Amino acid sequence: MKGKKVLVLTLAMTLWGGTMIFADSASQAIRVALNGSELSEGGIMSEGKSYLPLRQLASQMQALVLWDDNAKKASIIKPNVHMFLFKTDKSTFGGVEAGKKVTFSVFAQVDTLTTDIHSFRITITDPAGKETLIQQDTMKSSKDNFWFLTDDFKYSFDSAGKYSVRFSIRLAAGDEWSVVSEKNLLAK
Repeated sequence: MKGKKVLVLTLAMTLWGGTMIFADSASQAIRVALNGSELSEGGIMSEGKSYLPLRQLASQMQALVLWDDNAKKASIIKPNVHMFLFKTDKSTFGGVEAGKKVTFSVFAQVDTLTTDIHSFRITITDPAGKETLIQQDTMKSSKDNFWFLTDDFKYSFDSAGKYSVRFSIRLAAGDEWSVVSEKNLLAK
C-alpha cells in the first residue's frame, strides 16, 4: 500500500513539474525599452504575441489612455502639442543663464485632440525635480485643436541644469494629470 502511495505521489510531482516547465516556456517575461530607457514594468511574450504595460508605455510616449469599460476597449490618444517659450520682448529662447530671473510666457498649439478633456496645465520642473505651476485652465467647450498663451510668468533659474516645461491634460475632474508634451531648456 505504501508503495502505491509513493508511486502516485512521485507521478503527481513529475506531472506538476513538467506542467510548470511548459507553462514557463509558453510565456516569457520580456524587457521593454522606449527611446533607450527601459520601462520599470516588463512585458510578456506568449505564443508569439507581446503583452505590454499599456499605461506605463503611454505615459512614456506622452499619450493618453482612454478605457471604455462597457466595450472592454483601451484607446491610446496622442495629441500633437507644440510649445514655444517667449521672453517679454517676444523673442523665443531655449536656454538661460543660471542664477537669473526671467519673465516669460508659454505658447501652446494643440491639435489632433480626438477626445474631450476636462482641463490642462503648464508647469516647469527644476533640475532637482521641484514642479511649479505656470498656468492651468478648464476646457469650456469641446475642441480638437486650440492655441493657448500663458500670462507672463517670472521664474528664477537658481541652479545650472535641465529645466522641463510640461503640458499636461486631465481627462476628467478626478483624474491624474498626464504629460503630453515636454520642452527642455538648459541653464548654464
